Amino acid sequence: MKQVYLVFAALLISTISLAQLELSVSTGYAAGSAEMKLGESINISQTENSYGSYGEGVNVQLRGTYYFNESFGADLSVGYLNGDDQDVSMVSIPGTEIDAVARSRAFGGSLALVYKFTDNLYGRFGALVKIGGKTEAVVYRQQVLSEAEANAFGLPQGSYTETNYKEDFHGHFPLGFVGALGYKFNINNNLNLFVEAEYYGISLKRKDSELSEFNTDLFLPDGTVAQAGLYTIDNLPEGVNKKTTYVDNLPNNNTDSSKQLSQKVPYSSFGVNFGITYRFKGSSKNN
Repeated sequence: MKQVYLVFAALLISTISLAQLELSVSTGYAAGSAEMKLGESINISQTENSYGSYGEGVNVQLRGTYYFNESFGADLSVGYLNGDDQDVSMVSIPGTEIDAVARSRAFGGSLALVYKFTDNLYGRFGALVKIGGKTEAVVYRQQVLSEAEANAFGLPQGSYTETNYKEDFHGHFPLGFVGALGYKFNINNNLNLFVEAEYYGISLKRKDSELSEFNTDLFLPDGTVAQAGLYTIDNLPEGVNKKTTYVDNLPNNNTDSSKQLSQKVPYSSFGVNFGITYRFKGSSKNN
């Protein structure tokens, strides 16, 4: 049995070494494209829409490319996106202050065709999927108590609450498009540096969300803590759900606040990547 394993290992190593195979690792930054409305900014004088894409941010990728001949190949890649903060709700009006942002923490993959225009210039295009991760919302809210609320707590007028929470949003399995144009700089027969412009076209329909952190503290008008941990994730206030499910339709008489209408959120982006490619020895003869 050991001999079988040794033969199999030898064949595998031989196949890889002779294959027209390249492995690449890269990092880059992408700006949002095809931006959509994510929220609003509200103050005492106006309300302004906030636009963006959760595809904006820093990414890292690991990619394997197999060439069928000197020009055509197939590309399989996996990557991670550390998204920038996107404004969701900014409110500054008497009695209420809200600062809510959201950012992506996503794993994705793509399968693409590759075409070499020259030894250095190449393009690739194919299908893009999101295979894991979340959109994380981070929210701060300060709310002055109404007269009735202050009286109920036995506190003076002007007392207020401060709430901080995080909510993780998950989506349905999406399918999108990836396209890139790149240029390689030869170091030696096996190593290349490359730079490429890359476009992602993808959006995500929300499936559910869940609170991961929640805390509300009660303050006196002078900023003194009157009660820490008034509400926590294990003691949520009325009307706040630990988990929310997003659906395509709701009856007009729905009273279940844990169900809301779904929406699509954008992950499209346009960015620049920089990386290094290792070409297996068997590939150098033909590429």
